[in-house]
Amino acid sequence: MTPNQRLAQHLKAATAVAQESVVRGKDLTQRQREFLARAGCLIEIMKGWYLLAPPGVDAGDTTLWHGNFWAFLAFYLEARFGKDYCVSAECSLDLWAGRSRTPTQVIIITREGGNNRIELAFGTSLLTYRDEARLPAQLIKFRGLNVMPPGMALARVSPAFFEKDRASAEILLRITDEQEIARGLLEFGRTAPGNRVVGALQAIGQEQKAQRVVEILSIGRLIVKPENPFESSGGLIGSQILIRSPYAGRVHALWSEMRGAVIENFPHPPGERMSKEAYLRKAGDIYKNDAYHSLSIEGYAVTPELIERIRSGGFPQDTHEGRLQHDAMAAKGYFLAHQAVMGSIGRIFDGERPGQVVERDLQTWYAKLHQPYVDAGTIPAYSLAGYRERSVFIRHSLHVPPPREAVPDAMEALFVALAGEEHPGVRAVLGHFVFVFIHPYQDGNGRLGRFLMNAMLASGGYGWTVIRVSRRAEYMAALEEASTRGGIAAFCRFVAQEMKVDWRSNED
Repeated sequence: MTPNQRLAQHLKAATAVAQESVVRGKDLTQRQREFLARAGCLIEIMKGWYLLAPPGVDAGDTTLWHGNFWAFLAFYLEARFGKDYCVSAECSLDLWAGRSRTPTQVIIITREGGNNRIELAFGTSLLTYRDEARLPAQLIKFRGLNVMPPGMALARVSPAFFEKDRASAEILLRITDEQEIARGLLEFGRTAPGNRVVGALQAIGQEQKAQRVVEILSIGRLIVKPENPFESSGGLIGSQILIRSPYAGRVHALWSEMRGAVIENFPHPPGERMSKEAYLRKAGDIYKNDAYHSLSIEGYAVTPELIERIRSGGFPQDTHEGRLQHDAMAAKGYFLAHQAVMGSIGRIFDGERPGQVVERDLQTWYAKLHQPYVDAGTIPAYSLAGYRERSVFIRHSLHVPPPREAVPDAMEALFVALAGEEHPGVRAVLGHFVFVFIHPYQDGNGRLGRFLMNAMLASGGYGWTVIRVSRRAEYMAALEEASTRGGIAAFCRFVAQEMKVDWRSNED
């Protein structure tokens, strides 16, 4: 048996016992563990527990860990404690609210065992403590974990939660019905949490729900005096906006929290917008540079010369350059998508509302971007329709995009936000950021996000902006700052700097 055949055999065995990409060492033979470890296919999480990685993955790449963090916890905690554990109130709320960032520490309440801090991969940890009295009688399975129901968690969480993560608090108060909220408060049976939760509902404009909660609590002999746990009143999410899922709520909350910083840090719209013809001509003039940098940011080995030959239809498919077919298809797809975006921008110049144009045309941009792969038989034609069908992860990021089933709601929320936003700089910056935050497609999200950004820039009279590959690290760091720490100012300043590049004399 060749080494490759043996590797395939051991990978098959490991896959059979893995939960998602998490493997318990005792479920493999010593020979399998040693062989897979040498091949770089087992990344240690903690003693006896591993991530199953494809060959060639850098052991220092955090992507696989962040994508499988909760799957590991579900597997490990079930193996160690069975049913006798519960995720803490705050971590339960993180899960219910669709938080995308991997927490640095998760706290677990257990029925048995001592208090332990367990160091995990990449600076994360698990803290378990025995407290049978605080282990709730009612638990729910969520993502394979024993968690507190939302109402119970809202009752048990510390007062600081409402200030530390106002967005999550508001999302949960909006999407959790009054019976569930009241049930959790009555089960806990303490007045102070009831005061906070009812006060929070009033503060975000949910007066009717607050009143119904008060009525149910009074029947249960829990009398509350509402106290606003937030620093101010008024919701992040407009009361007229229907929230179908925590992920849609997260989009609206991000938009509300960030738009002020965008307006403060982004250049004011030009006083006079150029004509449609002048804009399209200038965008066409720098197309070669734009395509080179946008494709190179995504990791494609493409040159400006190749792009120009693709554009002109002069690329010889039957020469020795055939080995560059994949990169050539990427360049051809970019050209087709760019043409479609130019058509969309033309309609914006003709007076159509920018957000509605993007909502209508985005799927066409995506299909054009990938059309050459369909023509070549590399991907099936049905993949050009709809959003991604499985989870995706962003390399070296703490942010994990929403699960595939959450994408339609999240994208609908993005379109609502774009349609309701009057400031073109906000549409451009937050349109790009939120789009890649959602990562709605299996591939091409970065390129499409930059197309969206430029369509929104055009709607405000700004010129077509190229994000240079030489600044890729700064670009990704600014997006990471926004995704994981909520700071959008760095991304605003970054885009503003790239807007100043004069491509008539700059070929960087």
